[in-house]
Amino acid sequence: MVLYPTAWEDYALLDCGSGQKLERFGDYTLVRPEPSARWQPSLPRHIWEAADARFELRTPSSGAWQFRRPLPERWQMRYQALRFWVAPTPFRHVGVFPEQAVHWDWLMAQIAQAPSPPRLLSLFGYTGLATLAAAAAGAAIAHVDASKKAVQWARQNAELSGLADRPIRWLVDDALKFTAREVRRGARYEGFILDPPPFGRGAHGEIWSFEKSMPQLMALIRQLISPKPRCVVITAYTAKTSLAALQRLLAECMAGHDGIIEAGELGLRQQSAARILPTALYVRWRTTS
Repeated sequence: MVLYPTAWEDYALLDCGSGQKLERFGDYTLVRPEPSARWQPSLPRHIWEAADARFELRTPSSGAWQFRRPLPERWQMRYQALRFWVAPTPFRHVGVFPEQAVHWDWLMAQIAQAPSPPRLLSLFGYTGLATLAAAAAGAAIAHVDASKKAVQWARQNAELSGLADRPIRWLVDDALKFTAREVRRGARYEGFILDPPPFGRGAHGEIWSFEKSMPQLMALIRQLISPKPRCVVITAYTAKTSLAALQRLLAECMAGHDGIIEAGELGLRQQSAARILPTALYVRWRTTS
């Protein structure tokens, strides 16, 4: 199953192809690399060339922005009730993964059905949009990311969204180390949001490798599950796993709890043609009790 958001107003995938995507973020159009776009673009070349900024790869993993006209250092966007900052970063990202809006909607629905405010753990929380969606629905959340800059960005998004007073713990920490400490402290959570990178470094130089570290993390998370869990969502932007492997990890983690697992791909629907750009794998678990 391929899920893609349909409620965006401030974002649009205008076109994609030849290893790139042309997107609108608010008032500005950006061209960024996209290895999944292996077909030909549908819009004329002059539209692509008129983009406000383009991220040019210099090596397979690094590059730089080329600006056709001056852009603000950052600007505001919104998704329904959420407000947040976007900005071109040195790593081609801009502070939001638009395809994940389907997870935000899903999380809010699961939390709304809970008999009492659930406790959630958000690991690799980045700029906090999933965290804020869950907080807006009434959850108490521990938001963890190894990047101090990302956590500061997330807190600014909370202020912009009017959610700064919600019960969110903002934590700059390594995901594995924090989760292990939570196990020792006897913490329990009703929900988990996991958005692990293929590779990364923790706050003190710790190495994260998806294929090696993810099974360790899921074993720790199993020990943090409350007696009445509500939801788990995992997004994987890596070619070093399969949907079957993700499903197995989640099924083993949630064994003994009544629920349903959904799995598939996240994507974006192109505005100028009836085609979907796949971007990531996902698995989700929700309670049936």
